[in-house]
Amino acid sequence: MAAGARGRTATAVREAAGRLRRGWVPVVEATLAATVAWVLATRIVGHPQPFFAPAAALIVLGQARGQRMRRAVEVVLGVAAGVLVADLVVQALGPRTTWTVLTVILLTVALAVAVGASSVTVVQAAVSALYLVVVSPPTESLVPFRFVDALIGGAVAVVASQLVDARRPLAPLVAEFRHTFAELAGVLDDVAAALDDTDDEAALAALERARHADAGVERLRGAVQAAGEALRLNVRRRRHLGRLRSVEGSIRQIDYAVRNVRVLARAAVTLTRSPVPVPADLGAAVRTLGEAVRSAGDALAADLDGQEQIADSHAARVDVAALEAVRSAGRLFTAGPTLPLAMIIGQVRATVIDLLRGVGVDDDATVLSRVDTAVGGPER
Repeated sequence: MAAGARGRTATAVREAAGRLRRGWVPVVEATLAATVAWVLATRIVGHPQPFFAPAAALIVLGQARGQRMRRAVEVVLGVAAGVLVADLVVQALGPRTTWTVLTVILLTVALAVAVGASSVTVVQAAVSALYLVVVSPPTESLVPFRFVDALIGGAVAVVASQLVDARRPLAPLVAEFRHTFAELAGVLDDVAAALDDTDDEAALAALERARHADAGVERLRGAVQAAGEALRLNVRRRRHLGRLRSVEGSIRQIDYAVRNVRVLARAAVTLTRSPVPVPADLGAAVRTLGEAVRSAGDALAADLDGQEQIADSHAARVDVAALEAVRSAGRLFTAGPTLPLAMIIGQVRATVIDLLRGVGVDDDATVLSRVDTAVGGPER
């Protein structure tokens, strides 16, 4: 029993160390930003108790990348609103009374909600006002400092959040593209292996993996927002915004492709559990589709990196592999196929269309025409 407890403790320690190893950058970023905000508020502004400077820095850095600029503005506005309400209420009711606390919270939250503020702004305004009422009642000399402290903290946080990506602001997005497409291709490889072996348990595991692929699309959207924020704040690199806009248009097609693969994986589970034998070439068609997905990720990543020739080379591989996948699947569409098989073939076709649209090889009409020709006829 003691040995088991020691083993669980060791496992927990290893997991904690792994999380810290993967997340050390945000830890250092938050620590330095809060400290710098404190130093600036005390040494430059001369505020003896700059509570809101490091607090604002931590609040802004706690937001997802791509939302920090807006959150910095919201924090500053929230502090300003909280200070104003607290000052007026304290002048009317006095500090540190129950009625003062109740009135300040009610008015601050109501004001923030009435103007359509986000939850971050609502909380920041209420906390700012409450702090001034309970801990440090406002005076003529202290009220402006709260606003300046929040301004310092928000500005330091925005600057700190850009330092990591200053030289290559698109690098995190490029890495996210490669990871998302590699994961989706891995799902298709797992489905292909399950179909080859008619293994329903392996197909079920592939389906479970496919269900988590939506998170990759959300991470991509967040990475696009973060890259856009980084580029807009970096004057010398704003020329890259055009590339980012072209990628934004591909995210929708990627989302469709992820959904198609999930449906494909679900149909594979049903097919492997069916008494009807799995066609021998079906796994190969799905595996070829996985190659097309992997190449699509490489093409989009290279395009973001400004490597146009490499991007075109990968896009050409997408075109070849995608059409081969839909051609191979189309040959299996014989008279009276089982519903799961028909669904897999249909999702191969739909995924190919979304891939070709995503990499922008041809316009939509040309993509549909070429895919339908490859699958063996007009759209069914």
